[in-house]
Amino acid sequence: MQHPGHLLRRAVQVMNLLWDVEVSHAITSPQFAALNALYAEPNLDQRSLGQRVSLDRSTMAEVVSRLSTRGLIRTQRDSKDGRRKTITLTTRGLHAVQHLIPRTHAMTDRLVGPLDASQRDELLRLLTAVVKANERR
Repeated sequence: MQHPGHLLRRAVQVMNLLWDVEVSHAITSPQFAALNALYAEPNLDQRSLGQRVSLDRSTMAEVVSRLSTRGLIRTQRDSKDGRRKTITLTTRGLHAVQHLIPRTHAMTDRLVGPLDASQRDELLRLLTAVVKANERR
């Protein structure tokens, strides 16, 4: 039970449960990441959005499709490059992300609540190191 892979899998399960309780039953964590990235940086193309939120092309395409179907984002072809699809938040999407941001903070506080500030910093540092060392290059 002290194997890193097992504990990381359990941590993801806990995070997913807390997401469902604290944040949203309808919008997933990857969908929120896309909405939040567009909130911070409007008019991204699909490839750049996927890079910002660390999603592969096929997963990003599915996220964009679901968010578009829900009316949270709008896609359109770039007038200068027809191969490029730009994505923006709709008014509904803007309201959704603004509603969810404080909820994600509450979820994070609950997730790392047992840790003091220096332990939270250390957890982020360690998780970042693990992710960076094992990302596809």
